[in-house]
Amino acid sequence: MRFAFKRSLSPVAYCALHVKTGTRYEKPGQGGLAHFTEHLLFKGTETRSANTVNSYIEKLGGELNAYTAKEETVIHATVLKEDLRRAVDLLMDIAFRCTFPEKEIDKERGVILEEISTCKDSPPEQIYDDFEELLFEGTSLAMPVLGKARYLRKIDRKAVEDYYRMMFREERMYFTAVADLEEGKVREMVEKALEKYSRHETPVQEETAPGIPTTLPVNPPFERTVPRHNHQAHCIIGTRAYPAYDSRRIPLSLLVNILGGPVANSRLNLLLRERYGLVYSVDASYGLYTDAGTATVYFGCDKGNLNRCISLTDRVLASLREDLLPTRALNWAKKQLLGQMAIASDNGEAQVLSMGKSLMTYGRVISNEESATMVEAVTADDLRSAAAEIFNPDGMSRLIYV
Repeated sequence: MRFAFKRSLSPVAYCALHVKTGTRYEKPGQGGLAHFTEHLLFKGTETRSANTVNSYIEKLGGELNAYTAKEETVIHATVLKEDLRRAVDLLMDIAFRCTFPEKEIDKERGVILEEISTCKDSPPEQIYDDFEELLFEGTSLAMPVLGKARYLRKIDRKAVEDYYRMMFREERMYFTAVADLEEGKVREMVEKALEKYSRHETPVQEETAPGIPTTLPVNPPFERTVPRHNHQAHCIIGTRAYPAYDSRRIPLSLLVNILGGPVANSRLNLLLRERYGLVYSVDASYGLYTDAGTATVYFGCDKGNLNRCISLTDRVLASLREDLLPTRALNWAKKQLLGQMAIASDNGEAQVLSMGKSLMTYGRVISNEESATMVEAVTADDLRSAAAEIFNPDGMSRLIYV
């Protein structure tokens, strides 16, 4: 198990256990098993009932939560610093000693089926899943994190237990903490809890060494229109992008922030919303995986404005491919992104989750200073090159709900 720690000056402590697992590690016909297993982590261990697991941290005034993504499952807790040892102990218990009671499996299956239905009722959420399913069709990244109802109904206790035993192992785990404590004390907490709960199994040799990206086949671009009978039309325009190990991810991150980041002055927001009043929200995003990435633009609009919004979006993408960003604009774009990064990193929960992701992906925690240096090194040519390659119209795909 890898470990990383950051000293803080807060009375609140944060800890997280990242597990290198997730949707892409499921076998065919098991879509949703990783997420199902995550839900069942809170249904009791060999020494704690489901009620104890769920209330233990809350009784201390803290929070316990978890999430599943395509390449990770994360359990994390927030407590007062004097209660960090208790949180560490609970996370290790959950990671190694879950019992998965039969009565809880059917109950939680119903909860997740409702979660899938809720997602289907939210086009801005569902369209991202459908887009990635088409973009990565035939690969391990195609399955939505929530899975498919037809697979979920067939998952039994044995499938959950087998997956848990195979994936929740020390060599696949990364523990991070942020607290106003001595690093040695926190490391000791983790080591003692690990010794207490770990199954101490022999590490399993992976087919692909950890940290070494594989190569996913690239599917041809697609254009799909799906009748959904919503009030709005919903549209995603996007493509495959640089993976986590590619240094070009830095200029692309800056480019996507300029294009449609979470700010009012992004190019798409200024044009589609502020200038023409065609949309309520429009955003661009960059998703990173070990061996692939996605770059997308999403908007929802009145059906009669769909073609105009697409045309305006294409115009903005063309300008990024063809024009060099002026020096003054580039400097302001960098400052904006660095400010967003600094503000995000001031949140202890965001820190502990980011540290775990970095440790799992790169084998080390990339510091804020190193990240800032990489952003500052981006040139206008880097941005234009990234735009020309990633937003090449011949490689762009489109999914529309109407």
